[in-house]
Amino acid sequence: MMFRGTVYILSVFALACALAGSCNVAAAQAKQENKQEKTPPAKDAPASMTGCVDEQEGNYVLLSDRTMSPVAHLEADGFPREAFAKHVGHKVTVRGTSNTQGALPLFKVRSIETISETCAPQQ
Repeated sequence: MMFRGTVYILSVFALACALAGSCNVAAAQAKQENKQEKTPPAKDAPASMTGCVDEQEGNYVLLSDRTMSPVAHLEADGFPREAFAKHVGHKVTVRGTSNTQGALPLFKVRSIETISETCAPQQ
């Protein structure tokens, strides 16, 4: 009879430990989820890029000055969009913020500095 009581107590103890362990895991997961929810979404990072301005399908893009392939979509931030037109075909450095949520980053341009009046692939 004593053996059966000991087995019962040990079984209850094992079940309590198992439940306590799973409760700790669930609490840790809930805590991690709350931590992730409280993290603010990533903001656009300040950045600069150098390349060639081009107009493609009515939108302005920055091309790699080595390969002449698009590296970012350009969006005016604080000035008229049409101001990009005078930089088409020029090598420039753009400063602003970059957001990489698409195939090409969206670069919100705050300022443009002309590096060269021409732009050609570098070898």
